[in-house]
Amino acid sequence: RAEKTEVLSEDLLQVEKRLELVKQVSHSTHKKLTACLQGQQGVDADKRSKKLPLTTLAQCLMEGSAVLGDDSLLGKMLRLCGEAEDKLAQELIHFELQVERDVIEPLFVLAEVEIPNIQKQRKHLAKLVLDMDSSRTRWQQSAKSSGLASNLQPSGAKADALREEMEEAANRVEICRDQLSADMYNFVAKEVDYANYFQTLIEVQAEYHRKSLALLQNVLPQIKAQQEAWMEKPSFGKPLEEHLAVSGREIAFPVEACVTMLLECGMQEEGLFRVAPSASKLKKLKAALDCCVVDVQEYSADPHAIAGALKSYLRELPEPLMTFELYEEWIQASNIPEQEKRLQALWSACEKLPKANYNNIRYLIKFLAKLTEYQDTNKMTPSNVAIVLGPNLLWPQADGNMTEMMTTVSLQIVGIIEPLIQHADWFFPGEIEFNVTGNYGSPMHVNHNANYSSMPSPDMDHADRRQHDQARRPLSVATDNMMLEFYKKDGLRKIQSMGVRVMDTSWVARRGTAVVRKASSTPPAAQPPAPPAELPAAPHSPIPEQSPDISATPSPPPTSFGFPPGTER
Repeated sequence: RAEKTEVLSEDLLQVEKRLELVKQVSHSTHKKLTACLQGQQGVDADKRSKKLPLTTLAQCLMEGSAVLGDDSLLGKMLRLCGEAEDKLAQELIHFELQVERDVIEPLFVLAEVEIPNIQKQRKHLAKLVLDMDSSRTRWQQSAKSSGLASNLQPSGAKADALREEMEEAANRVEICRDQLSADMYNFVAKEVDYANYFQTLIEVQAEYHRKSLALLQNVLPQIKAQQEAWMEKPSFGKPLEEHLAVSGREIAFPVEACVTMLLECGMQEEGLFRVAPSASKLKKLKAALDCCVVDVQEYSADPHAIAGALKSYLRELPEPLMTFELYEEWIQASNIPEQEKRLQALWSACEKLPKANYNNIRYLIKFLAKLTEYQDTNKMTPSNVAIVLGPNLLWPQADGNMTEMMTTVSLQIVGIIEPLIQHADWFFPGEIEFNVTGNYGSPMHVNHNANYSSMPSPDMDHADRRQHDQARRPLSVATDNMMLEFYKKDGLRKIQSMGVRVMDTSWVARRGTAVVRKASSTPPAAQPPAPPAELPAAPHSPIPEQSPDISATPSPPPTSFGFPPGTER
């Protein structure tokens, strides 16, 4: 057997090994890139578009928009998104066609055509080399059989034929080797071009994403404009400033709606804000308020649901109405033992509230003060109102455990809210129009109670009313009595046992008689003036000491701040 003669140089042998590696990598990359295509490979843009998932999504969105109509916010959103998705689909088709033309197809040619052709030529060269070696061996054997010396050429017809065959084989090997060498060197020289396929892939992707981003950035302002222009936005759980800005209001919609309805149908309701409403009714009313649609006739029969919705709105605010920023100042003011200084500190904190918060707390406190005017009927004294509603107006930014919340913090908050209600006209002078928009109000003023089987007529005399109150029985009452009893019995004792210094709350305690209770809400004689515009000094306004016999000698009307004697604020 003839030994194989190596006709390639060492460099070309290294290129031969690299050919196989490049072929494997190119084949694998081509396969994965083809799998990334969403459209059908090898078809034109129109046919590719029909099978594209983005095109199907765009069609679905446009059909949904047609069903819902442009008069609804959802219909407008579907239309805008459908148009955007359709444009994105067109960009994707263009991107895939370009990738297919500039990357996938060249990789296929490299892996399946160019390199295999070189490898095929290499095999052909190996066969020619084998033929050349065989012819040389036969010629050499012919020379040995003739008995000639190794340096002499054999002669004769047979020898000539063998020599011609050997020379012809060597010539074919040389031609094939030169061609193979040229192709291999050409492959090495074109490696920059092969690497450029992947640079092109990244450039095409970058251009596709730039165009897609431009499309999305163009449509986003339109979508946001539609959202902002749509007035029916939920208010529960949203920041107060955001809700007021969107709705163009000064008083939050749920606050005004609930307050105005309660003024019509709930002022004499016993346990208002204390008796829990039906959970389903409360959920329904909150959802209706979120949609800015309220059936006044329906909810006038259930004032507890209205009060519950108002409490829920206040508690679900991301920041309490009296703000986290002023929380420490409110608490410090409530700890001042002297009443006059305490009121002065509370007034100063009120003045620091942001405008939106100030307007809404003023509106709410004025309403609560009006509610306590009916305390003989509704049993909601300023103290009781502060207990059940105070924790919804002010709470610490990081809530502690429930025990702590029900002791030190809540008790201090009660000491803040109660004087605000008692002296509402002093803290917030001037009259207030509760029905700002004029859209709410019950058609009839009745005293309903969803938790009782029947209610006495407003025209019933006192004796008959007392007999009726003794005869009626509650059907289902879920109240805040636990909290009330806590304050009455265990609140102060538990706080003192914890070693916490407790402020003197005797001034906010419930008075025993109607005369004393009326006197307790007598406002201070003077309102603190506004701080001067240029002077850094804090505002100071002396509040005259009240007479020890406060029930017998009420404070005179204010005269030193633009309110002449005899004039009601």
